[in-house]
Amino acid sequence: MAGSMNRVTLVGNVGKDPESRSFGNGGKVVNLSIATSESWKDKQSGERKEKTEWHTVAVFTEGLVGIVERYVSKGSKLLIEGKLQTRKWQDQQGNDRYSTEVVLQGPDARILLLDGGKGSDTGQQRGSTQRDAGTRQSSPKSNQGGGFNYGDDLNDEVPF
Repeated sequence: MAGSMNRVTLVGNVGKDPESRSFGNGGKVVNLSIATSESWKDKQSGERKEKTEWHTVAVFTEGLVGIVERYVSKGSKLLIEGKLQTRKWQDQQGNDRYSTEVVLQGPDARILLLDGGKGSDTGQQRGSTQRDAGTRQSSPKSNQGGGFNYGDDLNDEVPF
């Protein structure tokens, strides 16, 4: 189908420590859950309301798997980019079940560590530093081969 796109971008917090599994062929997958929240003021009552959505994420790209294993833990703030994928599986009773998750696989997959990550004293992890509205964030970038690149420090003043 021409003119369609399957792309998901989420910014949220990791709900529990990521879980890694290895495949027989030497590949790995890391599973994690990310919470995104929105808040608003109820028009009728005037009270503050909040809604949290939980998203299941599966990371297959080798370089990103390594980054998640080393630097991501419960509470980490991440920006992820991947694709939605629904898979069919069977429960213990043999019933067909379906799960939809965000899959990070291939050259378009991306993870940005928006906080220091686990084990960081300085608030930075080997990624390039970007200034965005006065905040610091670590910004690893995936390359077209699905591996992992680290950019140069971006300390330039933005001309606008």
